[in-house]
Amino acid sequence: MDELVFARVLHVLGVVLWIGGVAMVTTVLLPTLARMPSAIEAMAFFEQFRRRFAAQARISTLFVGVTGFYMVYVLDAWQRFTQWQYWWMHTMVFIWLLFSFMLFVMEPRGRRQQAQAPAQTNISADTFAIIQRKHLKLLLLSLLTIAGAVAGSHGWLISGN
Repeated sequence: MDELVFARVLHVLGVVLWIGGVAMVTTVLLPTLARMPSAIEAMAFFEQFRRRFAAQARISTLFVGVTGFYMVYVLDAWQRFTQWQYWWMHTMVFIWLLFSFMLFVMEPRGRRQQAQAPAQTNISADTFAIIQRKHLKLLLLSLLTIAGAVAGSHGWLISGN
């Protein structure tokens, strides 16, 4: 059972790095960039930051996915995916799939397209507001899932009756 504890520790650390980073980007970085005098310089900074954060987030989500799968396998908890009381397990997988798709497919594709296209000049503070709203939705869904996972894994389940 020591391997299970180790997997859980890695899983939680991965979630902390990944979703904590999303929280920092959403609540600190994007509002700061939206207030910068030059939206073009702000976007250039954001692109540099995003590239570095994406690398950390890829590693974190990889750890989260591998350890999550391992824990479900070792605990033989597959039946939980058929019970609505474990809704948070479904949302964990959904969020993991969503972020993994964004990090491993969409972000590299966007970087390739950006390298091939000339620099954008129609960037405004509204651009950051749109990005922030999207990040905020993902963050709120992630935090709700974390809260549900902590409560549910400690026995606070919605009655199945």
